[in-house]
Amino acid sequence: MKSLYTVIKKPIVTEKASALKAEARKVVFAVDRRANKLDVKAAVEKLFEVKVTDVQTMVFRGKHKRVGSSQGMRQNWKKAVVTLAEGTDLDVFGTTPTGEVPPVPGPEQG
Repeated sequence: MKSLYTVIKKPIVTEKASALKAEARKVVFAVDRRANKLDVKAAVEKLFEVKVTDVQTMVFRGKHKRVGSSQGMRQNWKKAVVTLAEGTDLDVFGTTPTGEVPPVPGPEQG
């Protein structure tokens, strides 16, 4: 099995991904192109300590790009949509549950 940190590259935060998380308990990640569904499921369960019920993967082909007279192509990448079990939630960015900002330690006065 591949390293957990090489399987999951980054979370994808878009309007559609946010709607999926709110409505259907689905979280979207950009993953390594060589990772399969079992690798993604194991990585999410171990890294975030949640129960995964389903994983859907899709490969996006790189776009052709041009800058001046030089041409190139972006890399292909894979996206995984992970469905979480009922009653579990995943906070990718680690914000506080109440939405409060934690106090900032500063110089003591007094």
